[in-house]
Amino acid sequence: MSKTDIASAADAKGPQHNFLLRVAAALVLAPLALAAAYAGGVFWTVLVTVAAIGLYVEWLMVVGEVRAVSVTVTGALLLAVAGVCLAFGLVDIAVIVLGLGLVVVVALAAGHRSWAAAGFVYTAAAQLASVLVRLDSEHGWFALVLVLLVVWASDIGGYVAGRGIGGPKLAPHISPNKTWAGAIGGFVGSLLVAAGWSAFGAGRLVPFLAVAVVLSIVSQLGDLFESAVKRRFGVKDSSHIIPGHGGLLDRLDGYVAAVVFAAVLGLVRGGLDGVGRGLLIW
Repeated sequence: MSKTDIASAADAKGPQHNFLLRVAAALVLAPLALAAAYAGGVFWTVLVTVAAIGLYVEWLMVVGEVRAVSVTVTGALLLAVAGVCLAFGLVDIAVIVLGLGLVVVVALAAGHRSWAAAGFVYTAAAQLASVLVRLDSEHGWFALVLVLLVVWASDIGGYVAGRGIGGPKLAPHISPNKTWAGAIGGFVGSLLVAAGWSAFGAGRLVPFLAVAVVLSIVSQLGDLFESAVKRRFGVKDSSHIIPGHGGLLDRLDGYVAAVVFAAVLGLVRGGLDGVGRGLLIW
């Protein structure tokens, strides 16, 4: 067999191999996320904080600022401190720490200062929003799982429909692989899981479907946003830490957008202690 034949065979099984890696990674990560979300409190906050630090470091890698050790270490350290505050329920102090972190990152960044600052805001918002949505002891679990299910269903439905149907590109200048079929598939998937979660007694069907519609759209926009940032800096994957998915940024881009939107909506409607209730009860 020639080198050309070997390369062709490898390319042919590439998509299948990548799909199997994605499935294997999901079978490990999804139960971990659900278990931590169910436990709530310190367990969920620790997972969220570790993920936030990883997102921050990967963002700096993408924008070319990770070599600035002071920016990387200081930002990560302040995210960790904010996580400790959130674990003890000190939300107001955590917000102050994160605000200080933004000021410090801006002061220390030398090259892509605005991008480094945007990365800290992006990850700090994800960290804070994830904890706030779960904070409501009565509705937090149901609200957080709704966000997770919608994001996962959007991702899986988009992947399957995009690969299986193809067709016109959704945003070819931003993400050449995304199609309108994938976007619609993700949208339909999110509605199905929202209906299923409602059937388990998590909330009324119509409000769940309405929230799922918005969260699916926001999730897919978050995916496109991360793709646009990577394209701006000529990066394909934020890292290779998750087999079949790339980096944390590649895997959590839709979740970050969805959970931040969910937290803002829930905060406006339910207040600091009722973010989950504000998201679910209409």
